[in-house]
Amino acid sequence: MKLPRDVSGERLAKALRLLGYEITRQTGSHFRLTTTQRGEHHVTIPRHDPIRIGTFAGILEDVADHFELSREDLLAKLFGR
Repeated sequence: MKLPRDVSGERLAKALRLLGYEITRQTGSHFRLTTTQRGEHHVTIPRHDPIRIGTFAGILEDVADHFELSREDLLAKLFGR
């Protein structure tokens, strides 16, 4: 599945709330999100619009690994694709 190219950092942070992530810190142009579902996990997201595709793919891979989901299942859960 092709990744959407128009996702901003704020939109991704909002979408990750579905998985229990909350913004725990903001430094400069980056968010730090933390979830305690399935163990504690942190991700850092840039507040860029849009997020660069490689950065976006890396964040999705990290979150998918934590929740033991495929990237396609994660995208469907977060963005309904």
